[in-house]
Amino acid sequence: MSLKDQSLILFFIIAINALPLCSQTVKKLSEIPIRDPYIMPDKKSGYYYMYKSASVNTFGKVMGGVEAYKSRDLKNWEGPVQVFTVPDDNWITGAVWAPEVHAYNGKYYLFATLNSNIQWKKEQQGWPRYLFRGTQIFVSDHPDGPFLPFAKVPHTPMDQMALDGTLWVEEGRPYMIYCHEWVQVIDGTMVLMELSEDLSTPTGDPLTLFHASAAGWSTGSSHDNIPVKSYVTDGCFPYRTKTGKLLMIWSSFMNGEYAIGIAESVTGKIHGPWTQQEKPLFTQNGGHGMIFRTFDGRLCMTFHRPNSPGGQERARIFELQDTGETLQLLLELKL
Repeated sequence: MSLKDQSLILFFIIAINALPLCSQTVKKLSEIPIRDPYIMPDKKSGYYYMYKSASVNTFGKVMGGVEAYKSRDLKNWEGPVQVFTVPDDNWITGAVWAPEVHAYNGKYYLFATLNSNIQWKKEQQGWPRYLFRGTQIFVSDHPDGPFLPFAKVPHTPMDQMALDGTLWVEEGRPYMIYCHEWVQVIDGTMVLMELSEDLSTPTGDPLTLFHASAAGWSTGSSHDNIPVKSYVTDGCFPYRTKTGKLLMIWSSFMNGEYAIGIAESVTGKIHGPWTQQEKPLFTQNGGHGMIFRTFDGRLCMTFHRPNSPGGQERARIFELQDTGETLQLLLELKL
């Protein structure tokens, strides 16, 4: 092989390896359309990872998936990179909602709500279709995937329309908290379910923690042709305060606007019982929040706003104050 040929091969190798860097884009947070944002600070890499739903068209078949952006400073976000696509042989392969990634016991676990076209109950006139959905857990050694399934079916019960599952660990025991869909039960609920140590399977029966209507600020939603109000439960995220109180932020509707409220465990344990704090945390048509700490120790909450299906949703990040009794919203970060 001539020196010229060797040089050409070397050039092409360098060019190919450089492609991801050349195509890598950097965006401001306000430039990224996203619902249900989830930000995971990864101390190993020094990056903040933000996960969002992103379906993939594979040979004409649309499969649910998840993208990730990453940032050093919460201002400039690299990506996106496709970190997960629903396996073709999974029982549900539709769109992913509300992806979360949790670092736990040395691995990374993706909690993804999967949607389907499987109608398991005859629909009522004027009511949304009863399409099966559930939260399934996937595992990886890295925050950018690939995330692999434990099984081919959701972790949540097969007879429930379930969504927005999240992880909580208490006294060494892992749990999933999820929302039982208002479409099925009208008055949506928060549900607790114990998981195996490796999160591969549910090990306990579902336990209802509270109903959406239990919060005075949750005013419900009216529907044409249906003589009842529905009450939404979305975006559950538990948090323990500096004094040991156990709170849970969650979303529903207040006078037609998406809002975030705070529930409180009377016992300080995840099993409750739970009461609702009177004053909601955020009421300006934004929700599905989660809480994280920045690398420099600031307590923050991110959520999407506005709550609009038209693509205007963006992740907003506010600093929080932990008073020991509750959470208070401070200033929005200038990003």
